[in-house]
Amino acid sequence: MSALSLHQVSPSSTPLRLTRRGRIVLLGVPLLLMAVLLLSLSGLFNSPAKASDSASDLAVTPTVTVTVQPGQSLWAIAGAVAPHRDARDVVADIVQLNNLAAGTVLPGQQLFVPTR
Repeated sequence: MSALSLHQVSPSSTPLRLTRRGRIVLLGVPLLLMAVLLLSLSGLFNSPAKASDSASDLAVTPTVTVTVQPGQSLWAIAGAVAPHRDARDVVADIVQLNNLAAGTVLPGQQLFVPTR
């Protein structure tokens, strides 16, 4: 027998040791892929709905221009312009039409208000 054959170690008897970088890669890559997948799916489910199939199906919202008076709120404007509608819906339409970041308005500000 030769001296080399006595000192050979079989591959199965050596335990696998991961370095810190190896553990990061082993755990980080699947977590990163899962995060990307979840963000993609959340974007898909929260995307806005399609407005219409063609441009001919789109309708212009009839509006009037209102100048905000001192002490007037969106609720007061909504009640005055469309008393037959729910004020919450009219306020939401005013905020959307005028691209308002907050629900506050200033005296002298001109707003587009839906008439129906």
